[in-house]
Amino acid sequence: MRIATRLLALFALTLVAACGQDSKPVAKVEGGPALWQVQRGELNGWLFGTIHVLPKGVAWDTPAIKEAMGASDRLILEAADLQDEQKTLGLFEKMGRSPGLPPLEKRVPDGEKAALRKAMADGGTNSQLLSGYESWAAAMLLSAASQQGLGVSQSDGVEPVLIETYKKAKKPIGGLETVERQFAAFDTLPETAQSALLVQTVHEAKGMKALYDRILTAWSKGDMEAIAKEDKVGEQPDPVVEEAILVARNRDWVKAIEPMKGRPFIAVGAGHLTGRENLIELLKTQGYTITRVQ
Repeated sequence: MRIATRLLALFALTLVAACGQDSKPVAKVEGGPALWQVQRGELNGWLFGTIHVLPKGVAWDTPAIKEAMGASDRLILEAADLQDEQKTLGLFEKMGRSPGLPPLEKRVPDGEKAALRKAMADGGTNSQLLSGYESWAAAMLLSAASQQGLGVSQSDGVEPVLIETYKKAKKPIGGLETVERQFAAFDTLPETAQSALLVQTVHEAKGMKALYDRILTAWSKGDMEAIAKEDKVGEQPDPVVEEAILVARNRDWVKAIEPMKGRPFIAVGAGHLTGRENLIELLKTQGYTITRVQ
């Protein structure tokens, strides 16, 4: 499974402020992203797989999605406070930095040092800038740097549109977790796992554009099978990393959903809806009926 397919959205959403401002609009892709109805007891809502950063002009809000949004009584995001850029970047700086860290090159195996230097140079950054960060935070920054040429932006992503729509409708907006919880999943990793994440980020930096394009095409069509296959290509993640930043968070999200009633529109990254112990499968084990509606 490619780490980048799961973390791409988080990296870009939190750290790429406004890249791709001059990108050309892209054509509408038929089909539309995946949408499910979620039912159990007094809950009758929707689950939507998002992509957090997009090029201009992606027509993802199909009639089915608009209908679900209109019928819902609130919006639930991964972390509602992630939209507070000042808070997010402040937490990243606080949690991602530590005094007395060794140079970044010393945190990867000797055979990876040259590739690390190249990835930093290609992304327009360097060891002096990144070495003050813990390895997980440096990996995020390096991944964000490699995304600068993708022609995408947070402002063109799904979440800002959802937030604006629900604010205009005067419907409440909540989150399954906090941005601090998201960063804590990385911050609590042992250094060996952080180093593995850094190395895999280096390996995937060169092919980021092609990877993103494939994911965008699959997401726009609602092709979850293609997204799942993409996860299985390339290097396998460190199991400690996978457990902490994917599986454990999915389990926590199920706990956050369990007390919900009414008609929430739950929007999370599409990468959380495929793979081992994904959110859909975990909800099914708790007795939820999950029906694909788009």
